[in-house]
Amino acid sequence: MDDAYKSAGTVGKALEVLDQVATFGRPVRFAELLATSRFPKATLYRFVQTLTSEGMLVFDQDRQTYALGVRLVRLAHAAWETSSLAPVARSHLDALSARMGETVHLAQLDNASVLYVDKVNARDPVPMFSQAGKVGPAYCTGVGKAMLAFLPPEQLSNVIRQQSFHRFTPSTVTSEFALRTELEEIREQGFAMDREEHEPGIICVAVPILTGQGRVLGALSVTSSTSRSSLKVLEGCAPTIRDTAHQISEEAVAWRFPDTVSI
Repeated sequence: MDDAYKSAGTVGKALEVLDQVATFGRPVRFAELLATSRFPKATLYRFVQTLTSEGMLVFDQDRQTYALGVRLVRLAHAAWETSSLAPVARSHLDALSARMGETVHLAQLDNASVLYVDKVNARDPVPMFSQAGKVGPAYCTGVGKAMLAFLPPEQLSNVIRQQSFHRFTPSTVTSEFALRTELEEIREQGFAMDREEHEPGIICVAVPILTGQGRVLGALSVTSSTSRSSLKVLEGCAPTIRDTAHQISEEAVAWRFPDTVSI
């Protein structure tokens, strides 16, 4: 039995099962869960039954499948309202997308990954991976690199250790050295680029959303495709995106993300 298994509490193990169900992206049979789970059959079954009785999972008797329950939808909505930048940023995203004529993303770090918390499509949207609620890699997305570049050194090292460096396209950064080199450039210029690193044909410019003390709250990007724009054109949008990020930061800090907390 590995150290992670022994140290994880009951709640942590139950959450792992929820994450496992979510990764399938569809209703899943118990046998499928068991085939990819690190838990013994009896342990996994106990967690699944408890999660179902609590409304975290729902069981389809006819199809014999499990899916995420509606209780999670309620919790997700509450988290979106209270813990994400989305509520305060939405009007700014709408205005930026209308001005740029392109898709705008709002993202935050979720441990070592990127969580897209909101998205406003362009008038003529381009199909792409990112959607609100989806999780993506930090090392090869514009919003991810924009946030990584401004993390404190210790936190950055911890996040980098968790990156897979999988090669999605010929342009994907695939080593810690290459990533750190690019992050230094991002810190100097104040914005990041996605050069078809996660998806072929998809490009973007992204800026971090920082507090006045430099703490990373999230990131904002304008995204297009190589078929209708270019990296040079998007780079010219950086000052406008930076202004929008600053406006979001000011409102967010006053709203729910203060730099200091009084006890």
